[in-house]
Amino acid sequence: MRKIILIVAVLIMAACNSAKKGTSKSTSKYTVENLGNMNAEDITRNYPDANIEEGADMFEEGTEERPFTILYPGTVNELHITWQDQERTKIHDLRYAQNGKWKSETGVEIGTSYDDLNKMNGKKISFYGFGWDYSGAVDWNGGKLEKSGLRVFLKPGNELSNKFYGDKIIEATLEEIEALDLKVGSIMINYAI
Repeated sequence: MRKIILIVAVLIMAACNSAKKGTSKSTSKYTVENLGNMNAEDITRNYPDANIEEGADMFEEGTEERPFTILYPGTVNELHITWQDQERTKIHDLRYAQNGKWKSETGVEIGTSYDDLNKMNGKKISFYGFGWDYSGAVDWNGGKLEKSGLRVFLKPGNELSNKFYGDKIIEATLEEIEALDLKVGSIMINYAI
């Protein structure tokens, strides 16, 4: 009888562990890192309800023309994809700016605070000024998130002084940074690195 109870207990524990593994973030349909190996056909097949829009536009501060795809346009789940090639076989980058279905396996989300980013990175981050194409871009400074491919752009919750504008790393006191109430405003993953 003890052997049967022991065998049943072992089987239950094994089933619980495999159920936990099955609910991992990385298996989610809406984990952005899972899109990295998809082409346009894969995306259309996997997201048939996405109301996909396609076109071409200028990127990299107006220096590069690339085809793009938008999933769920005009909704909280809007996701922009730019492609490396006209055939849309390799993703260049993807980005989103609302707290909808899309998530990163890193745990960084739209609305993540400046303090939480520092904790997740394990090293103090730096950020660029505001008011230009890469407004509020984060530099991971060799921290844990450096090799994630994730690019994060901060958005201030409070008014900015001129000190915080421009294409430069911002030098400010902790008090000045806290007064800005910085949170993640958009997330980008670059696959063309």
